[in-house]
Amino acid sequence: MSVDVSVTNTSKPARSIEELRSQRWFATDDIRGFAHRQRMQAQGLAREEFMGRPVIGIINTWSDLSPCHAHFRERAEAVKRGVLQAGGSPLELPALTAARFTPLVAAFYDRLVAAGKPKRAAV
Repeated sequence: MSVDVSVTNTSKPARSIEELRSQRWFATDDIRGFAHRQRMQAQGLAREEFMGRPVIGIINTWSDLSPCHAHFRERAEAVKRGVLQAGGSPLELPALTAARFTPLVAAFYDRLVAAGKPKRAAV
């Protein structure tokens, strides 16, 4: 499977690496920058995988509970490869789907929220 990762030209000038939010998180020499870098390294990433590169979030609705989204797992992997080939650092983020809101799953999700475990992102 091949994925076209070309980007169309926009009227905005391209940002330099230093202007990207991800580098404002990772490249600073303060305690916050240190903490962000250490979290990434604790997940098994080498500094070279996220420092000096745009970090690209890939929001994926795949789950075992959403059979209609079964193909998104493979699509997300293809997008990750494209981001890597373009010089970025891909990070996958989960997103909820309507199929996850069955009564049993909703109760389980409420317990996870109460425990502070899920991560949320909006793009």
